[in-house]
Amino acid sequence: MQKIVKPLIQRNDSKIVLVVLDGVGGLPVNGKTELETASTPNLDALALDSACGLHIPVAAGITPGSGPGHLGLFGYDPLECQIGRGILEALGLGLEVRETDVAIRCNYATIKDGFITDRRAGRIPTDQSRKLTERLQKEINKIDGAEVTFAPGMEHRLAILIRFPEALEPDAAAIPDTDPQKEGKAPLPPAPLTKNAEKVAGVAEKLISMAHEVLENEEKANFILTRGFSGRPNIPSFEEAFGLNALAIATYPMYRGLAKLVGMYAPALEGSVEDEIDFLKRNYGKYDFFFLHVKKVDSFGEDGNFEGKVARIEEFDRLLPRILELKPDVLMVTGDHSTPAVMKGHSWHPVPVLLKSPYVLGNLCSNFSERECTKGELGIFPTVNLMPLALANSLRLRKFGA
Repeated sequence: MQKIVKPLIQRNDSKIVLVVLDGVGGLPVNGKTELETASTPNLDALALDSACGLHIPVAAGITPGSGPGHLGLFGYDPLECQIGRGILEALGLGLEVRETDVAIRCNYATIKDGFITDRRAGRIPTDQSRKLTERLQKEINKIDGAEVTFAPGMEHRLAILIRFPEALEPDAAAIPDTDPQKEGKAPLPPAPLTKNAEKVAGVAEKLISMAHEVLENEEKANFILTRGFSGRPNIPSFEEAFGLNALAIATYPMYRGLAKLVGMYAPALEGSVEDEIDFLKRNYGKYDFFFLHVKKVDSFGEDGNFEGKVARIEEFDRLLPRILELKPDVLMVTGDHSTPAVMKGHSWHPVPVLLKSPYVLGNLCSNFSERECTKGELGIFPTVNLMPLALANSLRLRKFGA
């Protein structure tokens, strides 16, 4: 898609805002999904005036991670640009990542008698996580000649960067997650999938064991689960691909990391969704494209908290008029994947999306929900097509051919 789009790009003063309600898609409980249950008068009015549809982040039936989901939203084919979550978390936390490095996204977890009782250590407070991470850094800084750097994230999350003395082969980070994705199971070993990954896997195995020794007396966060082993990929920047100067507004490090990876400016931020919108307003004159990420919709879905997810959707709806006041030329509201509370995790279901611009039909969907969006003019389409639609609706693409 980028090969078609790039020669057609023309610059202008239009503004594009992409709001990602992380994991917004859902499934019915008592006949209604989270979106259908939520009171969303502002989203519903916007949907009526917008082009609506559903997008498929990777492929039919394939459950996407957050990395592939966001890459697709940014216009990068996730099948061609496969990026581990470790690199995203590390970049988002401000770590410099080199060709000699392997980055890992980790969870603090609770383990008892060799079995995981809580994969997220009760979502310990960020301050506690920071103190634990400092302890790990003090006790562990080098393993078999590789330097080890720990960086605290939000709540139960942290990132680890392993820096080797020499450049690594592209498949050196081919190591599956040690998180089995379910409580009641034993952690998986960091087993290498290729010959070149054996050295990294050996360091990772020692790292996990050493971390457990440091943390073993903690009530909740007494273990680390490693996820998303990855090195630094080589992909074109967002401005190079789409001619847009972009700002990422996200409080969670992983999403800042993904934005940084494609060349967006992604400053470290804290606070609520309201704070994020205030930041958008203060910087609205400086950029062409704005990515605003709302995390907690997904968090409650993953916890199986249907009512909590509904409440977070309603919270955003109340704040939506503050974004509309800016009158962006193109406004898109969607998610990076679906996270039905009934499934307590990501799913393969297509994700609802609305696109507001002066150049859409509209008046096809009476509200913003999974069922209504099936009636929209966008239909069901690959996520990677959303960026060309945004560019077209902001009049940033010339005609193709004579």
